[in-house]
Amino acid sequence: MPEHGVDMRVSERMFSRVLALLCLGVLSACAMHERPSNRLPWSESGQLVLVVVPDWNSTHGSLRAYERAGGRWRAAGDDIPVVVGRAGAAWGLGLHPPQEGPLKREGDGRSPAGVFAIGTAFGYAPSADTALPYDALKADEYCVDVSGSPFYNRIVDAAGVGAAAVEGSTEPMRRDLHAGGDQAYKVGFVVEHNAAGIRDAGSCIFVHLWKSADSATAGCTAMAEPALRTLLGWLNPAQRPLFVLLPRAEYRRLQAPWQLPDVEAP
Repeated sequence: MPEHGVDMRVSERMFSRVLALLCLGVLSACAMHERPSNRLPWSESGQLVLVVVPDWNSTHGSLRAYERAGGRWRAAGDDIPVVVGRAGAAWGLGLHPPQEGPLKREGDGRSPAGVFAIGTAFGYAPSADTALPYDALKADEYCVDVSGSPFYNRIVDAAGVGAAAVEGSTEPMRRDLHAGGDQAYKVGFVVEHNAAGIRDAGSCIFVHLWKSADSATAGCTAMAEPALRTLLGWLNPAQRPLFVLLPRAEYRRLQAPWQLPDVEAP
């Protein structure tokens, strides 16, 4: 009888400990659920292409590449002059949360601002010196800028999807063949703005060659060929590279919360 009483007391103590541990676990889970996370969608990215423009209406800016080392961004090259949209910039749809201010729309002549993934490289030649996936552009490839099309904001080959699918599109990718020998898309890469193809939110955003240092774009970012080829050779898809474009005031506001490089640092 005494031994049975001891067993009962031991069992009660064990039950109390188990119950206490379960309560602690529930409280911890609740605390973790309530605690906001500061982890960003681009926390694992190791390369960043940064464009800073003076303000929302600027057509010129400066580009610099960065790579992450020891948790910190360090410059991977010198500043490169670039041109952007003829109407400046506006918030695009990318990896960043929604922001207040001008919003990118189809045909507005503005370059999308924000944080974006970098997509496929492309060019007129059969290959290019880059680790990015490369699209050797065919004569009938178009980027569809017709809002409402099932192919909106996608590069497609008319030979595969049919001529009707690209009817009305103003973005032949082989501009050398369809736009009087234009070399803008001789080499470049896709900026993943509006990847979901939301109607009227803007399409066909690239980094490509400029016509001149004074020629703004329809909404892309453009630069001289040697600088772009160097950039393509540096980009590594394994590093989940980012493209960031911001006016300087927005950059100062978001640099710390978005864990972006300190552009004032050497």
